[in-house]
Parts: sequence; C-alpha cells; structure tokens
Amino acid sequence: MSKVSVSIHFTNELDGVMQTKHSQVQIGQEEGQLVPYDMMLGALGACYYATFIDIAKKMRLEYQRATIDIHGIKREEIPTTLKEVSMIFTIFGAAEEKGFERASSLAAKYCSVHETISRVADIKIELKFSPDAEG
Repeated sequence: MSKVSVSIHFTNELDGVMQTKHSQVQIGQEEGQLVPYDMMLGALGACYYATFIDIAKKMRLEYQRATIDIHGIKREEIPTTLKEVSMIFTIFGAAEEKGFERASSLAAKYCSVHETISRVADIKIELKFSPDAEG
C-alpha cells in the first residue's frame, strides 16, 4: 500500500496553498489559482497520461507529444458530483496509428484516478491523431 499526502493551508475564505512533496499550487477563485474541479480534472489527465506512457513504451509506440482536453458536466442535485467527462486525447507525430487505441483503452482501465471518477461519471475518451509534431 502506498501513502499519498498533501497539506493545504487556507485563509477563512477559499484562498489557500496546497503543498506536496514535489510542488505547491494556489487554490481559490482568483487569477492564477485553481478550484477543486480544476485539480480533479487535472489529476485525471495526469494519471491517465502517466499510465498511457508506461503502456506505450511497453508496446513500443512512437510519437512526439500529446495533449488531453478534458471537460466535465456536473449534476444539478447536491452533491453536484460529475455526471459526464469527455477527454479528447490527441497524439502528435505518431509513426503509425496502430496500437494507440488499445494503449488508450488500457490506460483508462489501469489509471486509478480514472477508475475512481468512473464510479460516479460516464467518461468518454476520443483519440485523435495529428501529423504536426511541433508544439
């Protein structure tokens, strides 16, 4: 079992700093700060991509870079959990497209954040390819 932890220090408003072992992030509703759902969707994308990288390396898939655009729709009823999440996963500069669909599917299956969020929301992933390897 691996332990994960963060420390968050707030004022008496939604204004704070989350400190982790690796970095810190500003939390709040002002410019340069993240709100909770920003962090959750960001965690989903980062976990999914980290898992994808491991799978792509094992499958010897070659590409230059990737982007993930994530959008969520929250329920109206309280608690306003996520209802739907759409992820547009774009691969740039792939040597060939073969194998990426499987790697994407496996990344979703083995990403723990994806698995957690999928318990309350329907997550759809659209895989796209772009020959443009510049970023």
